[in-house]
Amino acid sequence: MVALAMPKLDALYQLVGSSGCGVLLTDAEGVVLDLRVAAGDLATFEAWGLTPGADWSEASEGTNGIGTCISEARRVIIHREDHFHARNTAMSCMDAPIFGAEGELIGALDVSSARADQTAGFNRLIAAMVAQTARQIEAETFRAAFPEARILVADAEERDAATLLAVNGDDIVIGATRAARKALGLAASGPVRPMPASDLIGRSEGPAGFDKAERAAINRALARAGGNVSEAARELGIGRATMYRRMKRLGIGENLS
Repeated sequence: MVALAMPKLDALYQLVGSSGCGVLLTDAEGVVLDLRVAAGDLATFEAWGLTPGADWSEASEGTNGIGTCISEARRVIIHREDHFHARNTAMSCMDAPIFGAEGELIGALDVSSARADQTAGFNRLIAAMVAQTARQIEAETFRAAFPEARILVADAEERDAATLLAVNGDDIVIGATRAARKALGLAASGPVRPMPASDLIGRSEGPAGFDKAERAAINRALARAGGNVSEAARELGIGRATMYRRMKRLGIGENLS
């Protein structure tokens, strides 16, 4: 996760670093793994204890951006006096959780501000950028976990959610992100029970079962052959006449030759 997150952290810091904000990445326990902050703000962050190796879990620091985000597994904004410890009330923190390839919580992304004049409106703007970056890291982590699979994007109510499915060469779903699991009614975490992608995200009308699988195979072969039936039949290992009979039965392209 850390290696995959580096470019995303750099990009986020370029957007918020000049406004007195630092960008932090933590593990699932709230321990800071990485910090990006301007040289002029470093002393302030060190005084707060916002440095690599520091423990910002709720057990350690009470209510705070990192710890509360991890504890509740959701995006949070903890603004100044919302912090539990008085020593932390000078900061504003915007956080989003990062979920792993099996839907498990693997870390949190935090932007903390050293500005005394930070407004609630500016906090919300930064929080949106934090959430978007966290989803990008999540997507990169998911793709890395399934390097040989096709990655499909599932529909979801949350526009910025990483709703991704990993599908193998047999069109079997072998992985799903946390948001995809929620959208499709799957278990929130753990290995995905292998299932046909068409059963999970396909439409119910039309051919079913073996007919659906055969139709998909024929259409893929025809697409690869540029519509040439003879070439597609050779790819499938069947005769041209057999190919035409199956196409007719399944109602596939009557104008192909």
